[in-house]
Amino acid sequence: MIKVIYFILFLGFSLGFQSCCKTDCDDLKNTDKEPTPYNLVIPSPLPPMDIPADNPLTEEGVELGRMLFYEKLLSGDESQSCSSCHTQSAGFTDAARFSTGIDGLQGDRNAMVAFNLGWSPTLFWDGRSNSLENQAFLPVVNPIEMHENWEDAAEKLNSHSDYPALFKKAFDIDEIDSTHVVMAIAQFERTLVSGNSKWDKFYRGETILTEEELRGWDLFNIDGPYVGADCFHCHTAPHFTDFSFHNNGLNADASFTDVGLYAVTQNEFDMAKFKTPTLRNIAVSGPYMHDGRFETLEEVIEHYNSGGHFSATVDPLMKNIGEGLLLSQQDKQALLAFLRTLTDEEFLNNPKFSNPFER
Repeated sequence: MIKVIYFILFLGFSLGFQSCCKTDCDDLKNTDKEPTPYNLVIPSPLPPMDIPADNPLTEEGVELGRMLFYEKLLSGDESQSCSSCHTQSAGFTDAARFSTGIDGLQGDRNAMVAFNLGWSPTLFWDGRSNSLENQAFLPVVNPIEMHENWEDAAEKLNSHSDYPALFKKAFDIDEIDSTHVVMAIAQFERTLVSGNSKWDKFYRGETILTEEELRGWDLFNIDGPYVGADCFHCHTAPHFTDFSFHNNGLNADASFTDVGLYAVTQNEFDMAKFKTPTLRNIAVSGPYMHDGRFETLEEVIEHYNSGGHFSATVDPLMKNIGEGLLLSQQDKQALLAFLRTLTDEEFLNNPKFSNPFER
């Protein structure tokens, strides 16, 4: 009889434990082992983003990537991070013409903006990377930039009080390596979506543009010369880039100091071609061009208005080399007013993208 009583008590305890654990234990299991899918909200008119199947967005991966984006341990002397050259308030670029690395050395190209890159098939001014994961490998080991080797960077992260557990949650790994570091950074960078500027709200019917801004939008979309500014061919909405490469007449043949895409393809027709930058947040992301030669948007507009310099690979869209678009002063001001409508203040100040170490 005593055995029967013990059996009944044990059975009741077991059923009760299973009942209370049916949801709680599953949740605990998921919390411990299964990362939470990240809900990436993409505002209209931006299209859906293709996310790599081998690096899906998760809450844990994105937050870890955010920390690593601002993590100075990834540099040789622990003084710089990705964010050192990609500042949120400047559209995730560098306000300096050329970025300065940990050894005081400068590059020879202006840092490109680091938002809306999830749609871009290539990265860097010369397109030498074809994924955000691949792109994130390079600055760490670049001797002019962060000047670290990945073995030492990984060792510092593995010895850290927090990172091993964070990588375990995000990727279920026990040893941090460069592959998962760049996967996390790439996840965070894919969430850097800017699509709530005044122009976006105008497109969605949420606001109206001023008469001058509308005039600038018209000029942007009209072929030149003599009529429009002819910007839309290369800076195609809604991304305001065609993700392609062009020689926009910055230099004549004899003065090419940077060969651009040619260095990657070795195709003579690619000489001095550079990737078209997005015009989103352009009012805050100067200086401009691959070499940062123009300090202001007024200078950029004047370059196109004057026609630029002829060379063998200059883009056919650079009509009337040496003569230019012949825009009036009023037209140039209208174009400038339109470009300012592409500033996304919400994005530039979004706390989800800010430095997590400065809370």
